[in-house]
This record gives sequence, C-alpha cells and structure tokens, in this order.
Amino acid sequence: QVQLVESGGGLVQAGGSLRLSCAASGRTFFYVAMGWFRQAPGKEREFVAGVMWIGTTDYADSVKGRFTISRDNAKNTVYLQMNGLKPEDTAVYYCAAARPFTGWGIRDFGSWGQGTQVTVSS
Repeated sequence: QVQLVESGGGLVQAGGSLRLSCAASGRTFFYVAMGWFRQAPGKEREFVAGVMWIGTTDYADSVKGRFTISRDNAKNTVYLQMNGLKPEDTAVYYCAAARPFTGWGIRDFGSWGQGTQVTVSS
C-alpha cells in the first residue's frame, strides 16, 4: 500500500497559477501510474492528468495546454503545474496511484490522497 499526501492548493485569481505536489511513501516502486483527479461541488470526480513511471503523460481535454504533470522518481513526488486557471477549475484535487496500469479511470486507481482544495476566483 502507498500513502499519498497532497499539498499546494489555495485561492488564486483567474489567470493565475498553482503547483500541486503529491508525496508518496510506502511500496512506491511497485506503482506504475500516478494521476491527478478533481471533484467540484455537486459533480463526479474526474480525471485531470496522469503520468506513467516511464514519463508518458495524458490529460483531460479541459486542461490540455494549461496543466502539466511531472514526476520526480527519486523523490517519489508527482507535481501538477496549473497555469491559466479558470473558475471552473475550482475543485478538490486528489492524487492517486495505480498498479498495474489499466487505464486513467477512477476505478483503475487503488490508492488515494486526502485531497487539496483549489479555488479560482473570477
């Protein structure tokens, strides 16, 4: 089992930037894919971005060109750089880990962090 702790959320104005971090501990070397998901009030949790152990990435269409996911395997940390933030990006952002990699869906990920709030004001 891997433990995940997110940080870096906060309040930012539209057009601003934030960088989220997810520190992983435990049996991290077994895990193949890391992902960021988000859940806005009254909405279902959705995929935002993911990165494989070898560096391959994928993004939701809504964040392509604005968000960048990266990982530092030596530090067991995954980052989500969010630029050009919009009010519709407001949500709780969750980090998740998956082994083996079977897809970018919520059910493909077995370990989850507690989440960090991101609020974008207009």
